[in-house]
Amino acid sequence: MQLYDLNAPKGANKNRKRVGRGESSGWGKTAGRGANGQGSRSGTGKPGPGFEGGQTPMYRRMPKRGFVNALAKSYAEVNLDILCRFFESGAEVNMEALRAVGLAKNTSDGIRILGRGEIGYPLTITANHFTASAKKKIEAAGGQTVLVETKKA
Repeated sequence: MQLYDLNAPKGANKNRKRVGRGESSGWGKTAGRGANGQGSRSGTGKPGPGFEGGQTPMYRRMPKRGFVNALAKSYAEVNLDILCRFFESGAEVNMEALRAVGLAKNTSDGIRILGRGEIGYPLTITANHFTASAKKKIEAAGGQTVLVETKKA
């Protein structure tokens, strides 16, 4: 058997339908788009989500209240009792380690360590913020707290 002997199985290759190429093809004139209207024109598909036929859409009729801070940081908040479940004595806890065990998302801007629970062994924790009680408990257990400064926007 040679390379030139190979053929695709019957029905594997199919020519694409070329519409609008004459009446005798069966797909001439309106080319399957119907007669008139929005769908028959080029470059106009269905209107986007939220379009209500020209009526003022719901998202514009509803009142807007409050303020959304586009520059707000999203921190992964982790309590001490949760850290004890995932890390052994002497472990280094940082953003990569938290992501590896599923305690921080990729979208997190940093880590905030909270003081709920107790910690019985030393850990080296690198984070952007420690609560006072968390810092006290970590250092009392013989661990280290390394503060990472966040850049101001």
